[in-house]
Amino acid sequence: MSGGRWLAAALGMLFGAALLLLPLEKFSVLLAGVPLALVVLRWPTAGLSLFALLATFAPYSSINLGFRFTMAEAVLGMTWLGVGLQLLFQRQPPLRPDPVQRSLLLLAAFSVVPLLVGQASIAADGNGWVNWVRWLANLSPLLLAPWLLARPQQRDNLVVMLLLGNLAMLLLSLALFVQHRNAMEMIPVLRLLRYAHPEALQDIFSAEHARLGTPWVHPNLTGGAMAMFVPLAAFYALGTSGWRRWLGVAVAVLGAAALLLSGSRGAILAVGVVLAWLAWLRVPGARALLLGGVLLGAGLALGYAPLQARLATMFSAGNASTEVRMDEYRRFPEAMARYPLGIGFRTEPPVPGSGLLGISNLWLHLVYKLGLIGMLLHVVTTVRWWRAVAPRGRPGPIHAGNAIWMGATTALVAALVTGLIDHYYSSTMVLLALFWLVAGLGMQGAAAVAAGSPGAPRLSSGDKP
Repeated sequence: MSGGRWLAAALGMLFGAALLLLPLEKFSVLLAGVPLALVVLRWPTAGLSLFALLATFAPYSSINLGFRFTMAEAVLGMTWLGVGLQLLFQRQPPLRPDPVQRSLLLLAAFSVVPLLVGQASIAADGNGWVNWVRWLANLSPLLLAPWLLARPQQRDNLVVMLLLGNLAMLLLSLALFVQHRNAMEMIPVLRLLRYAHPEALQDIFSAEHARLGTPWVHPNLTGGAMAMFVPLAAFYALGTSGWRRWLGVAVAVLGAAALLLSGSRGAILAVGVVLAWLAWLRVPGARALLLGGVLLGAGLALGYAPLQARLATMFSAGNASTEVRMDEYRRFPEAMARYPLGIGFRTEPPVPGSGLLGISNLWLHLVYKLGLIGMLLHVVTTVRWWRAVAPRGRPGPIHAGNAIWMGATTALVAALVTGLIDHYYSSTMVLLALFWLVAGLGMQGAAAVAAGSPGAPRLSSGDKP
Protein backbone atom coordinates (compact mmCIF):
# COMPACT_ATOMS: atom_id res chain seq x y z
CA MET A 1 0.00 0.00 0.00
CA SER A 2 1.37 3.43 -0.94
CA GLY A 3 2.17 6.11 1.66
CA GLY A 4 -0.84 8.16 0.60
CA ARG A 5 -3.20 5.22 1.13
CA TRP A 6 -1.68 4.51 4.55
CA LEU A 7 -2.23 8.14 5.49
CA ALA A 8 -5.82 8.06 4.22
CA ALA A 9 -6.50 4.85 6.16
CA ALA A 10 -4.96 6.28 9.34
CA LEU A 11 -7.00 9.46 9.06
CA GLY A 12 -10.16 7.46 8.42
CA MET A 13 -9.57 5.37 11.55
CA LEU A 14 -8.78 8.52 13.54
CA PHE A 15 -12.00 10.24 12.49
CA GLY A 16 -14.03 7.10 13.07
CA ALA A 17 -12.68 6.73 16.60
CA ALA A 18 -13.22 10.44 17.25
CA LEU A 19 -16.84 10.20 16.07
CA LEU A 20 -17.48 7.34 18.48
CA LEU A 21 -15.64 8.73 21.50
CA LEU A 22 -16.01 12.51 21.33
CA PRO A 23 -19.11 14.65 21.90
CA LEU A 24 -20.60 16.04 18.68
CA GLU A 25 -19.43 19.58 19.48
CA LYS A 26 -15.78 18.58 19.89
CA PHE A 27 -15.93 16.27 16.87
CA SER A 28 -17.21 19.18 14.75
CA VAL A 29 -14.28 21.30 15.90
CA LEU A 30 -11.89 18.46 15.03
CA LEU A 31 -13.50 17.96 11.62
CA ALA A 32 -13.11 21.63 10.75
CA GLY A 33 -9.71 22.04 12.36
CA VAL A 34 -7.74 19.15 10.86
CA PRO A 35 -7.75 20.38 7.22
CA LEU A 36 -6.83 23.86 8.44
CA ALA A 37 -4.05 22.42 10.59
CA LEU A 38 -2.66 20.51 7.60
CA VAL A 39 -2.51 23.74 5.58
CA VAL A 40 -0.73 25.55 8.42
CA LEU A 41 1.72 22.67 8.89
CA ARG A 42 2.59 22.77 5.20
CA TRP A 43 2.73 26.57 4.90
CA PRO A 44 3.58 28.15 8.30
CA THR A 45 3.48 31.65 6.79
CA ALA A 46 -0.24 31.12 6.15
CA GLY A 47 -0.58 30.14 9.81
CA LEU A 48 1.02 33.38 10.96
CA SER A 49 -1.30 35.35 8.69
CA LEU A 50 -4.32 33.47 10.04
CA PHE A 51 -3.14 34.17 13.58
CA ALA A 52 -2.92 37.89 12.73
CA LEU A 53 -6.49 37.86 11.41
CA LEU A 54 -8.00 35.92 14.34
CA ALA A 55 -6.04 37.76 17.03
CA THR A 56 -7.21 41.17 15.86
CA PHE A 57 -10.83 40.26 15.08
CA ALA A 58 -11.82 37.88 17.89
CA PRO A 59 -8.81 37.63 20.24
CA TYR A 60 -10.52 35.61 22.96
CA SER A 61 -12.65 33.25 20.88
CA SER A 62 -11.74 30.03 22.64
CA ILE A 63 -12.06 26.28 22.79
CA ASN A 64 -11.97 23.94 25.78
CA LEU A 65 -10.21 20.58 25.33
CA GLY A 66 -9.54 19.83 28.98
CA PHE A 67 -8.14 23.30 29.48
CA ARG A 68 -9.23 26.49 27.73
CA PHE A 69 -7.14 28.33 25.17
CA THR A 70 -7.88 30.84 22.45
CA MET A 71 -8.24 29.94 18.79
CA ALA A 72 -5.53 32.48 17.97
CA GLU A 73 -3.09 30.74 20.31
CA ALA A 74 -4.00 27.37 18.79
CA VAL A 75 -3.13 28.66 15.32
CA LEU A 76 0.12 30.11 16.66
CA GLY A 77 1.00 26.70 18.12
CA MET A 78 0.25 25.00 14.79
CA THR A 79 2.45 27.57 13.06
CA TRP A 80 5.32 26.57 15.32
CA LEU A 81 4.71 22.91 14.50
CA GLY A 82 4.89 23.79 10.81
CA VAL A 83 8.18 25.62 11.32
CA GLY A 84 9.47 22.65 13.32
CA LEU A 85 8.64 20.27 10.46
CA GLN A 86 10.40 22.55 8.00
CA LEU A 87 13.47 22.62 10.25
CA LEU A 88 13.32 18.83 10.56
CA PHE A 89 13.29 18.39 6.80
CA GLN A 90 15.86 21.19 6.37
CA ARG A 91 13.54 23.46 4.43
CA GLN A 92 14.41 26.30 6.81
CA PRO A 93 17.83 27.27 8.20
CA PRO A 94 18.24 26.96 11.98
CA LEU A 95 17.61 30.07 14.04
CA ARG A 96 20.65 32.20 14.77
CA PRO A 97 19.34 34.52 17.46
CA ASP A 98 20.22 38.20 17.20
CA PRO A 99 20.82 40.23 20.41
CA VAL A 100 17.12 41.02 20.83
CA GLN A 101 16.07 37.41 20.48
CA ARG A 102 18.85 36.26 22.83
CA SER A 103 17.57 38.64 25.50
CA LEU A 104 14.03 37.39 25.03
CA LEU A 105 15.19 33.77 25.27
CA LEU A 106 17.05 34.62 28.47
CA LEU A 107 13.86 36.19 29.87
CA ALA A 108 11.92 33.06 28.93
CA ALA A 109 14.53 30.84 30.63
CA PHE A 110 14.60 32.95 33.78
CA SER A 111 10.79 32.82 34.03
CA VAL A 112 11.16 29.25 35.35
CA VAL A 113 12.27 30.77 38.68
CA PRO A 114 9.13 32.84 39.40
CA LEU A 115 7.04 29.99 38.00
CA LEU A 116 8.40 27.53 40.58
CA VAL A 117 8.30 30.08 43.39
CA GLY A 118 4.70 30.94 42.60
CA GLN A 119 3.68 27.29 42.35
CA ALA A 120 5.17 26.64 45.79
CA SER A 121 4.05 29.77 47.64
CA ILE A 122 0.89 31.19 46.01
CA ALA A 123 -2.50 29.74 46.93
CA ALA A 124 -4.94 30.71 44.17
CA ASP A 125 -7.16 29.22 41.50
CA GLY A 126 -5.57 28.78 38.11
CA ASN A 127 -3.10 26.47 36.44
CA GLY A 128 0.32 28.07 36.66
CA TRP A 129 1.97 25.60 34.28
CA VAL A 130 -0.63 26.15 31.55
CA ASN A 131 -0.47 29.93 31.99
CA TRP A 132 3.33 29.80 31.77
CA VAL A 133 3.27 27.81 28.53
CA ARG A 134 0.73 30.23 27.09
CA TRP A 135 2.92 33.18 28.14
CA LEU A 136 5.94 31.62 26.40
CA ALA A 137 3.86 31.08 23.27
CA ASN A 138 2.84 34.75 23.37
CA LEU A 139 6.52 35.79 23.42
CA SER A 140 7.40 33.53 20.51
CA PRO A 141 6.25 35.59 17.46
CA LEU A 142 9.49 37.58 17.71
CA LEU A 143 11.37 34.33 17.07
CA LEU A 144 9.18 33.45 14.09
CA ALA A 145 9.92 36.71 12.29
CA PRO A 146 13.30 35.76 10.71
CA TRP A 147 11.73 32.66 9.13
CA LEU A 148 8.31 33.93 8.13
CA LEU A 149 8.76 37.69 7.60
CA ALA A 150 12.10 37.86 5.80
CA ARG A 151 10.69 38.82 2.38
CA PRO A 152 8.85 42.07 1.55
CA GLN A 153 5.78 40.22 0.27
CA GLN A 154 5.53 38.24 3.50
CA ARG A 155 5.64 41.43 5.57
CA ASP A 156 3.09 43.14 3.36
CA ASN A 157 0.73 40.17 3.53
CA LEU A 158 0.99 40.08 7.31
CA VAL A 159 0.19 43.79 7.65
CA VAL A 160 -2.81 43.35 5.36
CA MET A 161 -4.11 40.52 7.55
CA LEU A 162 -3.55 42.55 10.73
CA LEU A 163 -5.45 45.47 9.25
CA LEU A 164 -8.26 43.31 7.84
CA GLY A 165 -8.81 41.75 11.27
CA ASN A 166 -8.84 45.19 12.86
CA LEU A 167 -11.20 46.54 10.22
CA ALA A 168 -13.70 43.72 10.77
CA MET A 169 -13.50 44.20 14.54
CA LEU A 170 -13.96 47.98 14.26
CA LEU A 171 -16.88 47.80 11.83
CA LEU A 172 -18.68 45.33 14.08
CA SER A 173 -18.00 47.21 17.31
CA LEU A 174 -18.68 50.73 16.05
CA ALA A 175 -21.84 49.69 14.19
CA LEU A 176 -23.32 48.18 17.37
CA PHE A 177 -22.25 51.14 19.48
CA VAL A 178 -23.58 53.78 17.09
CA GLN A 179 -26.90 51.96 16.90
CA HIS A 180 -27.41 51.30 20.62
CA ARG A 181 -24.93 53.56 22.50
CA ASN A 182 -24.54 50.70 24.97
CA ALA A 183 -21.57 48.33 25.26
CA MET A 184 -23.89 45.59 26.59
CA GLU A 185 -25.02 44.90 23.01
CA MET A 186 -21.64 43.27 22.36
CA ILE A 187 -22.31 40.40 24.79
CA PRO A 188 -24.54 38.25 22.49
CA VAL A 189 -21.97 38.61 19.70
CA LEU A 190 -19.15 37.46 21.97
CA ARG A 191 -21.18 34.45 23.06
CA LEU A 192 -21.54 33.47 19.39
CA LEU A 193 -17.76 33.86 19.08
CA ARG A 194 -17.35 31.36 21.94
CA TYR A 195 -16.03 33.73 24.57
CA ALA A 196 -15.63 32.15 28.00
CA HIS A 197 -16.83 33.41 31.40
CA PRO A 198 -20.15 35.08 30.51
CA GLU A 199 -20.46 36.37 34.08
CA ALA A 200 -17.21 38.34 33.65
CA LEU A 201 -18.46 39.77 30.35
CA GLN A 202 -21.64 40.88 32.08
CA ASP A 203 -19.73 42.57 34.90
CA ILE A 204 -17.30 44.43 32.64
CA PHE A 205 -19.80 45.64 30.07
CA SER A 206 -22.40 46.66 32.65
CA ALA A 207 -19.82 48.68 34.60
CA GLU A 208 -18.48 50.35 31.42
CA HIS A 209 -21.66 50.51 29.34
CA ALA A 210 -21.02 54.09 28.13
CA ARG A 211 -17.61 53.15 26.71
CA LEU A 212 -17.11 51.31 23.43
CA GLY A 213 -17.62 47.54 23.63
CA THR A 214 -15.41 45.40 21.40
CA PRO A 215 -14.12 41.80 21.19
CA TRP A 216 -11.20 42.98 23.37
CA VAL A 217 -13.84 43.03 26.15
CA HIS A 218 -12.35 45.69 28.46
CA PRO A 219 -12.26 49.22 27.01
CA ASN A 220 -8.71 49.71 28.28
CA LEU A 221 -7.60 46.69 26.24
CA THR A 222 -9.40 48.15 23.23
CA GLY A 223 -7.51 51.41 23.70
CA GLY A 224 -4.22 49.57 24.11
CA ALA A 225 -4.72 47.60 20.91
CA MET A 226 -5.68 50.74 18.98
CA ALA A 227 -2.65 52.61 20.32
CA MET A 228 -0.54 50.04 18.48
CA PHE A 229 -2.51 49.53 15.31
CA VAL A 230 -3.56 53.10 14.49
CA PRO A 231 0.08 54.21 13.85
CA LEU A 232 0.80 51.03 11.88
CA ALA A 233 -2.27 51.60 9.70
CA ALA A 234 -1.49 55.29 9.18
CA PHE A 235 2.08 54.70 8.00
CA TYR A 236 1.00 51.80 5.83
CA ALA A 237 -1.54 54.08 4.16
CA LEU A 238 1.13 56.74 3.57
CA GLY A 239 3.45 54.24 1.89
CA THR A 240 1.04 52.28 -0.31
CA SER A 241 -1.54 52.92 -3.00
CA GLY A 242 -4.81 51.53 -4.29
CA TRP A 243 -6.99 49.40 -2.07
CA ARG A 244 -4.16 48.89 0.46
CA ARG A 245 -4.02 52.63 1.07
CA TRP A 246 -7.76 52.74 1.67
CA LEU A 247 -7.48 49.78 4.03
CA GLY A 248 -4.85 51.66 6.05
CA VAL A 249 -6.90 54.86 6.04
CA ALA A 250 -10.05 53.04 7.17
CA VAL A 251 -8.30 51.31 10.09
CA ALA A 252 -6.47 54.50 11.11
CA VAL A 253 -9.64 56.63 11.15
CA LEU A 254 -11.98 54.05 12.67
CA GLY A 255 -9.27 52.97 15.11
CA ALA A 256 -8.76 56.56 16.26
CA ALA A 257 -12.51 56.85 16.84
CA ALA A 258 -12.51 53.57 18.79
CA LEU A 259 -9.52 54.77 20.81
CA LEU A 260 -11.40 57.89 21.90
CA LEU A 261 -14.67 56.06 22.57
CA SER A 262 -12.82 53.48 24.66
CA GLY A 263 -11.82 56.27 27.04
CA SER A 264 -8.46 54.59 27.79
CA ARG A 265 -6.28 57.30 29.29
CA GLY A 266 -3.00 55.49 28.76
CA ALA A 267 -3.74 54.77 25.11
CA ILE A 268 -4.96 58.30 24.31
CA LEU A 269 -1.92 59.79 26.03
CA ALA A 270 0.43 57.39 24.23
CA VAL A 271 -0.86 58.18 20.75
CA GLY A 272 -0.77 61.91 21.48
CA VAL A 273 2.82 61.74 22.73
CA VAL A 274 3.97 59.64 19.77
CA LEU A 275 2.31 61.95 17.23
CA ALA A 276 3.94 64.96 18.90
CA TRP A 277 7.31 63.16 18.78
CA LEU A 278 6.88 62.38 15.08
CA ALA A 279 5.89 65.99 14.38
CA TRP A 280 9.02 67.16 16.24
CA LEU A 281 11.12 64.81 14.08
CA ARG A 282 9.35 66.36 11.06
CA VAL A 283 8.25 62.99 9.77
CA PRO A 284 6.20 63.67 6.63
CA GLY A 285 2.49 63.51 7.39
CA ALA A 286 2.89 63.54 11.20
CA ARG A 287 1.55 67.06 11.69
CA ALA A 288 -1.45 66.28 9.49
CA LEU A 289 -2.14 63.15 11.52
CA LEU A 290 -1.88 65.11 14.77
CA LEU A 291 -4.26 67.78 13.51
CA GLY A 292 -6.65 65.15 12.18
CA GLY A 293 -6.67 63.37 15.54
CA VAL A 294 -7.48 66.58 17.37
CA LEU A 295 -10.34 67.38 14.97
CA LEU A 296 -11.71 63.85 15.19
CA GLY A 297 -11.57 63.96 18.99
CA ALA A 298 -13.32 67.31 19.09
CA GLY A 299 -16.03 66.11 16.72
CA LEU A 300 -16.70 62.93 18.69
CA ALA A 301 -16.73 64.81 21.99
CA LEU A 302 -19.26 67.32 20.67
CA GLY A 303 -21.54 64.52 19.48
CA TYR A 304 -21.25 62.15 22.47
CA ALA A 305 -21.77 63.63 25.94
CA PRO A 306 -20.25 60.71 27.94
CA LEU A 307 -17.00 61.19 26.02
CA GLN A 308 -17.01 64.88 26.95
CA ALA A 309 -17.35 64.00 30.62
CA ARG A 310 -14.61 61.39 30.50
CA LEU A 311 -12.16 63.60 28.62
CA ALA A 312 -12.81 66.40 31.09
CA THR A 313 -11.96 64.29 34.15
CA MET A 314 -9.67 61.47 33.01
CA PHE A 315 -6.43 63.31 33.76
CA SER A 316 -7.56 65.23 36.83
CA ALA A 317 -6.06 64.49 40.24
CA GLY A 318 -9.53 63.98 41.69
CA ASN A 319 -10.46 61.23 39.26
CA ALA A 320 -11.39 58.04 41.16
CA SER A 321 -9.28 55.89 38.87
CA THR A 322 -6.31 58.19 39.39
CA GLU A 323 -6.68 57.89 43.14
CA VAL A 324 -6.69 54.08 42.88
CA ARG A 325 -3.52 54.21 40.81
CA MET A 326 -1.83 56.43 43.38
CA ASP A 327 -2.75 53.92 46.08
CA GLU A 328 -1.26 51.16 43.93
CA TYR A 329 2.04 53.02 43.69
CA ARG A 330 2.13 53.78 47.41
CA ARG A 331 1.60 50.15 48.34
CA PHE A 332 3.76 48.59 45.64
CA PRO A 333 6.94 48.44 47.82
CA GLU A 334 5.00 46.19 50.19
CA ALA A 335 4.26 43.79 47.32
CA MET A 336 7.93 43.79 46.26
CA ALA A 337 9.03 42.99 49.81
CA ARG A 338 6.52 40.15 50.14
CA TYR A 339 7.24 38.64 46.69
CA PRO A 340 10.88 39.45 45.81
CA LEU A 341 10.99 36.80 43.06
CA GLY A 342 7.53 37.56 41.74
CA ILE A 343 4.27 35.65 42.06
CA GLY A 344 4.69 33.58 38.91
CA PHE A 345 1.84 32.52 36.66
CA ARG A 346 -0.85 30.95 38.81
CA THR A 347 -2.77 34.23 39.13
CA GLU A 348 -2.62 37.88 38.17
CA PRO A 349 -1.82 40.61 40.73
CA PRO A 350 -2.97 41.09 43.38
CA VAL A 351 -2.77 37.66 45.00
CA PRO A 352 -6.24 36.74 46.36
CA GLY A 353 -6.41 37.14 50.12
CA SER A 354 -3.11 39.04 50.35
CA GLY A 355 -4.69 42.40 51.14
CA LEU A 356 -2.45 44.01 48.49
CA LEU A 357 -3.31 45.95 45.37
CA GLY A 358 -2.33 45.33 41.77
CA ILE A 359 -0.32 47.81 39.74
CA SER A 360 -1.23 49.64 36.51
CA ASN A 361 2.25 50.04 35.06
CA LEU A 362 3.89 47.81 32.48
CA TRP A 363 7.30 47.50 34.13
CA LEU A 364 6.13 47.35 37.74
CA HIS A 365 3.58 44.71 36.75
CA LEU A 366 6.50 42.68 35.41
CA VAL A 367 8.26 43.11 38.76
CA TYR A 368 5.09 41.80 40.44
CA LYS A 369 4.98 38.77 38.12
CA LEU A 370 8.66 37.98 37.47
CA GLY A 371 10.60 39.85 40.12
CA LEU A 372 13.11 42.65 39.60
CA ILE A 373 15.46 40.46 37.54
CA GLY A 374 12.67 39.51 35.14
CA MET A 375 11.72 43.13 34.66
CA LEU A 376 15.35 44.10 33.99
CA LEU A 377 15.64 41.36 31.36
CA HIS A 378 12.54 42.78 29.68
CA VAL A 379 14.12 46.25 29.75
CA VAL A 380 17.32 44.88 28.16
CA THR A 381 15.24 43.24 25.41
CA THR A 382 13.37 46.49 24.79
CA VAL A 383 16.55 48.59 24.66
CA ARG A 384 18.18 46.18 22.23
CA TRP A 385 15.04 46.23 20.08
CA TRP A 386 15.16 50.04 20.00
CA ARG A 387 18.83 50.04 18.98
CA ALA A 388 17.93 47.73 16.10
CA VAL A 389 15.03 49.81 14.75
CA ALA A 390 15.66 53.42 15.81
CA PRO A 391 15.88 55.97 12.97
CA ARG A 392 19.30 57.52 12.50
CA GLY A 393 18.71 61.22 12.08
CA ARG A 394 15.57 62.61 10.48
CA PRO A 395 13.45 59.98 8.66
CA GLY A 396 12.97 60.62 4.98
CA PRO A 397 9.72 60.55 2.99
CA ILE A 398 7.44 57.62 3.66
CA HIS A 399 7.30 55.16 0.77
CA ALA A 400 6.64 51.47 0.17
CA GLY A 401 10.17 50.54 1.20
CA ASN A 402 10.09 52.05 4.68
CA ALA A 403 6.40 52.37 5.59
CA ILE A 404 6.21 49.04 7.45
CA TRP A 405 9.43 49.73 9.36
CA MET A 406 8.23 53.20 10.44
CA GLY A 407 4.70 51.98 11.18
CA ALA A 408 5.80 49.00 13.28
CA THR A 409 8.42 51.03 15.14
CA THR A 410 5.95 53.80 15.96
CA ALA A 411 3.35 51.22 16.97
CA LEU A 412 5.72 49.62 19.50
CA VAL A 413 6.77 53.00 20.89
CA ALA A 414 3.09 53.87 21.42
CA ALA A 415 2.49 50.52 23.11
CA LEU A 416 5.45 51.09 25.44
CA VAL A 417 4.31 54.61 26.32
CA THR A 418 0.97 53.18 27.44
CA GLY A 419 2.99 51.24 30.01
CA LEU A 420 3.38 54.43 32.04
CA ILE A 421 -0.32 54.22 32.97
CA ASP A 422 -1.52 50.70 32.13
CA HIS A 423 -0.07 47.19 32.08
CA TYR A 424 -1.86 45.47 29.22
CA TYR A 425 1.37 44.76 27.32
CA SER A 426 3.01 42.94 30.22
CA SER A 427 1.12 39.63 30.39
CA THR A 428 -2.24 39.99 28.62
CA MET A 429 -2.53 36.92 26.41
CA VAL A 430 -2.96 37.43 22.63
CA LEU A 431 -2.33 41.19 22.91
CA LEU A 432 1.16 40.29 24.15
CA ALA A 433 1.65 38.02 21.13
CA LEU A 434 0.61 40.84 18.80
CA PHE A 435 3.11 43.12 20.57
CA TRP A 436 6.03 40.77 19.86
CA LEU A 437 4.76 40.05 16.36
CA VAL A 438 4.81 43.77 15.51
CA ALA A 439 8.24 44.01 17.17
CA GLY A 440 9.54 41.28 14.85
CA LEU A 441 7.84 42.94 11.88
CA GLY A 442 9.62 46.19 12.70
CA MET A 443 13.00 44.48 13.01
CA GLN A 444 12.64 42.72 9.68
CA GLY A 445 11.51 45.96 8.06
CA ALA A 446 14.45 47.81 9.63
CA ALA A 447 16.93 45.24 8.33
CA ALA A 448 15.46 45.62 4.85
CA VAL A 449 16.00 49.40 4.69
CA ALA A 450 19.32 49.55 6.55
CA ALA A 451 21.48 49.30 3.45
CA GLY A 452 22.42 52.99 3.32
CA SER A 453 19.44 55.36 3.26
CA PRO A 454 20.01 58.47 5.45
CA GLY A 455 17.16 57.72 7.82
CA ALA A 456 17.89 54.02 8.08
CA PRO A 457 17.85 52.36 11.50
CA ARG A 458 20.95 51.34 13.36
CA LEU A 459 21.76 47.65 13.19
CA SER A 460 23.00 45.97 16.31
CA SER A 461 25.63 43.27 15.98
CA GLY A 462 24.12 40.08 14.65
CA ASP A 463 21.45 41.80 12.53
CA LYS A 464 21.69 41.41 8.79
CA PRO A 465 20.28 43.82 6.22
